[in-house]
Amino acid sequence: MNIDPNNPTALSPQYLLPYAIEYSIDRSWGGRTRFERLNLDGAMLWMQYLTRNIYSNEGDNYGLSVAFYNNNWKSLFNDGLVNFQRIIALSQPGGKFQNANYEGIALVMRSWVFSLLTDLYGPIPYSEALKGTADAPVYSPTYDSMDKVYAGLLADLKTANEKLDVKGPAVSGDILYNGDILKWKKFANSLRLRLANRQAAKKSAESRAIMAEILADPTKYPVFTSNADNASLKCTEVLSSNNELYLVMINDSRTDWNVSKTLVDKLTELSDPRLTVYAQPNKDGKYLGHANGLPDAVATTYLGVSSNIGTYFIQKTSPEVVMTYAELNLILAEAALDGDISGSAQPYFEKGMTASFEQYGLKMTDAYLKTVGAATKEKVMEQKWIALFGQGLESWTEYRRTGLPVLPAKDPRAVFENDGVLPTRLPYPTSEASLNEVNYQKGIELIGGKNDTKMKLWWSEK
Repeated sequence: MNIDPNNPTALSPQYLLPYAIEYSIDRSWGGRTRFERLNLDGAMLWMQYLTRNIYSNEGDNYGLSVAFYNNNWKSLFNDGLVNFQRIIALSQPGGKFQNANYEGIALVMRSWVFSLLTDLYGPIPYSEALKGTADAPVYSPTYDSMDKVYAGLLADLKTANEKLDVKGPAVSGDILYNGDILKWKKFANSLRLRLANRQAAKKSAESRAIMAEILADPTKYPVFTSNADNASLKCTEVLSSNNELYLVMINDSRTDWNVSKTLVDKLTELSDPRLTVYAQPNKDGKYLGHANGLPDAVATTYLGVSSNIGTYFIQKTSPEVVMTYAELNLILAEAALDGDISGSAQPYFEKGMTASFEQYGLKMTDAYLKTVGAATKEKVMEQKWIALFGQGLESWTEYRRTGLPVLPAKDPRAVFENDGVLPTRLPYPTSEASLNEVNYQKGIELIGGKNDTKMKLWWSEK
């Protein structure tokens, strides 16, 4: 008799989904909390998109706070994965809210977040993770090697594509695609291509088979066909759902970052109009950046000289991007060059660049295509680096995998921690040492015996 309608004991997928999507993507895109801004104070600096003009020890000099690797691990598991797993349990056959489309969406998002975690840390709890409330609960999950995690993710994405049904039941709470199931299918298959390409140097035959399967049947395995399909979170005017970079740089009035000299120099060399989107002109109307890793005494002198990040990225409603049509085409261009798919790389290469331009309302020109020239591995990865501006985590992963693009020599005034080595992974959180010690030690063994930021991950080609 005494059931309080305002305090439900169980949430349906439509309420769990927006929370899990927003918190997961927010973490990958920026994160507002100081000392744990995964993208802004990590990958965007390491990949020399941005640089600091103060507090260079917060990421720009390769130093990491404990909160950086502790709290991102915790949030990606607890805010993201746990809730996607709940949606799967509720919506799968026999679940309280049976709905194959909710299940498929949650499988896609769970796969994406797991891919973030394994690409950040290396071996992670995967096969036994998320079972703390199962009938046979697992409180100390084992660590799986990256190749096993990737195999599971690729299989789950295929399953998700099968479960997602454009003629199936409707879904609510979908803040990524507004219930458009065809776009979820495209995201599932495009993400599957990303992961297959990423592991191709280690599992060539398997990756080629996956790519061939998807590309041979676009009806069964649709992929992105335009920027309208891009997986990006549409942020809102409401404070709690503003773009994370807006919250840090505008709402919190932080002016700690400028655009890196590396990015400005490369886009200037190419006469690339994306520079006008990625950066703001300085007070003299010029696009200038400064070097990464400069100590504060030097870096602060550039505060009013170097360009700030472009206004496109710091609006309340600026999108937070997960994957784009441009990236997909550049993935396929690389795969064609590597012989993992048939056909010429050049059309994919040009479509990738064109899509990146159009993503920002710019028009591709014959002059630009001529300047860039024919597709090579180096050029494809350089264009992917340019196109991934804002998606620092993905760019960092591609750099660690291929060693491309070639970044310039360090400025002689720069001072770096980590023996001057650009981080190759994040250390496991300190909580694992106390809560899951035996498996934590096995995870360290799988990564090569050291829980540091220099161990190379499984897919590394260099």
